Amino acid sequence: MAKRDYYEILEVPKSAGVDEIKSAYRKLAMKYHPDRNPDNPEAEEKFKEATEAYEVLSDPQKRQRFDQYGHEGLRGGMDYSSYSDINDIFSRFGDIFGGGIFDDFFGGSSRRRSHKRDMGERGSDLKIRLPLTLEEIAVGVEKTIKVKKMGKCEVCNGSGAKHGSGYSSCSTCGGSGEIRQVSRSVFGQFVNISICPTCNGAGQLIKEKCETCNGDGRSQIEDTIKVKVPAGVEEGNYIPLRGKGNAGRRNGPAGDLIIVIEEKEHELFTRQGDNILYPLTISFPEAALGTEIEVPVLAGKEKVKIDAGTQPGSTLVLKEKGIQRLNSYGKGDMIIIVNVHVPRKLNAREKELLKELASLDNINFNHKSAKKNRDFFDRVKDTFFSFLA
Repeated sequence: MAKRDYYEILEVPKSAGVDEIKSAYRKLAMKYHPDRNPDNPEAEEKFKEATEAYEVLSDPQKRQRFDQYGHEGLRGGMDYSSYSDINDIFSRFGDIFGGGIFDDFFGGSSRRRSHKRDMGERGSDLKIRLPLTLEEIAVGVEKTIKVKKMGKCEVCNGSGAKHGSGYSSCSTCGGSGEIRQVSRSVFGQFVNISICPTCNGAGQLIKEKCETCNGDGRSQIEDTIKVKVPAGVEEGNYIPLRGKGNAGRRNGPAGDLIIVIEEKEHELFTRQGDNILYPLTISFPEAALGTEIEVPVLAGKEKVKIDAGTQPGSTLVLKEKGIQRLNSYGKGDMIIIVNVHVPRKLNAREKELLKELASLDNINFNHKSAKKNRDFFDRVKDTFFSFLA
């Protein structure tokens, strides 16, 4: 994105003097200051933009280069819009440009922000898999699980320091948590700030480490955790439990525990979204004459009526006997797919009776009839393919 004209940013004419420029910047800085606009990225960007404009136009040499060559004449100079942290402006302002302006506007060093970090470090997240049955998924369930993880050291209470010991200021950074390196160029003085590698930005070091955790502030524990699983979850869904993961080093915040849902394979039912499929096999007499059969459902048993003349591949639907919809009202259905049993072996009496039946026109099926075969396929194809899905 092209940069805006610095005079336009500060809303001053090109003939503006130093006092007019400073006054214009003061007005914008007070308006967009981070303390007055917490958690407002747009205000932060305007604050950075105004600061950059002021630093160019308040410097005679930079202003001359800008007036003559525009932004091209300032290549290699400071660019506040590239900072990821607004604190960088506060911490570097005086070192780079000689100080003064924040001392006048915001109370000097008392307003400067520190890069100093806490001693503790955030703990890592944990991920565990939780197998559930369809019965549990259908209505929701509360589970108690045991988790092996890093917990706060009970001896040092997570501090990492030996009892009676304390902390000393880091000699590498002098307790600031930062290492500063100053360099000079034709465009002025630059300061590079990095986290102190000795204390990792904390500014302090433990005098004597806890012998139990060796200064880490953590030890291996087994924790018992209860988790509520809502009805309707699916394979691969996850439930985050904030702060239930590994404890942070030296009283740092704990990570999260991620519960990943697994569906156990059911011996009777197949899940299809919020519906469940159940294959029901009946005998030829039951299909031809009709009957009433008791079938299993997720919560007990139900009686279903088989109409006379029921065909293989027919479906029966039990409304709202499926799975509760996730974070919603209503349930899925139970879909019964009917199959007709064909015996593999017959005794002499059975063969005799079937041959007698086969001689009857209403019983005999002309398998050479293309239309009859097509009618049968059309009747069962949707059920068959949905069952395979």
